[in-house]
Parts: sequence; structure tokens; C-alpha cells
Amino acid sequence: MKRLMVYDNIFSAKALFTTGLLIIPALLFNPSTEYRVIQFLFFWLLAFLSGKKIDFIFTILITSFIIAFNLIIPYGKVLYSIGAFKITSGALEAGIHRAVTLQALVMLSKVTIRQDLKLPGVFGEILGESLRIFSVIMNRKYRLAGKNPIIEIDNIMLELSGETPPNQGITAIKTKPVGYIVLLIAVLTSWFLFLCASVFSVPL
Repeated sequence: MKRLMVYDNIFSAKALFTTGLLIIPALLFNPSTEYRVIQFLFFWLLAFLSGKKIDFIFTILITSFIIAFNLIIPYGKVLYSIGAFKITSGALEAGIHRAVTLQALVMLSKVTIRQDLKLPGVFGEILGESLRIFSVIMNRKYRLAGKNPIIEIDNIMLELSGETPPNQGITAIKTKPVGYIVLLIAVLTSWFLFLCASVFSVPL
């Protein structure tokens, strides 16, 4: 895919990882659910432009599950009721808030964590390998089949841990000037949305 080739050639893995670290606080400390939704859409757009695979059905299912789980404990104004089950404003907003945060982190990780990431030191090597496996899992379509999903997960981890890291024997990609500009725009946009939500209180 052309977008993925461009993404791989103009950004270094370390620059992407650093960008992710700079963006995460702007998401996690954002008090506004509405602006977290906008951040999620922004990260989704970045993942799409990067050529990463996005499973829409899986995203919708996980989001729906988190929201439904939060509705079990009702609080706030009752919006709708089906028998004894009540949908309340507080529980609904909390569910959306948590679901959007998780999905935003997933989209951000797709963009900023790449398989060729290599960090210095023993701790960096362990962290880099863990992030590499996470990146592979996020960008492959694994399906847990069979009667014991725990065994399936264990088999997946064994398969991935036995793979040769893609950064061995390959010259590290250096971030191009245009790449730094794009990354700077991504960081500034994320923090601008945070400021709108927490400081300026700009209405949507």
C-alpha cells in the first residue's frame, strides 16, 4: 500500500514513539468526553493516512461492550428505561468516555508504535520487544478459535516471540524534514484540543 510505504520511509520508529509519548498526556488528562471523541477521530485519521489496517467491526463491538458494561450501574438522570433496566446520563457518559479513551489509545499506538522500534539498554530492549509484539498483534487479524482462548493467546505469544525482529540487519530509517513537520502538527493538534477542553472551554 502506497500510504504505508510513505509512512515507513519518512518517519523513524524512535521519532514516532517519542511523538506518542508527547501526545498521550493530552488525551489522558483531557476532562471533556466530547473533545476526547474528536481526539479519537483525529488519531483514527492518522492511522488511516498511515495505511494501517483498521477493523471497524471490532472497534464498534469493543466500544459497545464498554458502554453497555458501564450502564449496569446507573447514576444520573434517567434517559430511557426498559423494565427494571435504566439508561442514565451519568453511566452513559462514563461509558462513552472510557470507550473513546481506549479506542483513541489503540489508534495512537497503531501510528506511533512500529515493529522496528529499538530502544537503548536492557530495559529498552525488553520494552521495545514488548511493543513490537503489541504492534504485530494490533496490525494482524488474529481470531481466537477453539474451546480454550487462553491456550490460543499463549500460542500467539509463542509464535510472535519466536519471530526475528524486523530491525535486525536493516539500516534504521531517519525521519525526513517533512516527517518532523507532520509529527509536530500531530502533537500541536492534540494539545490544542486538550487546551480547548480544559483551559479555554471553547464550545463545540
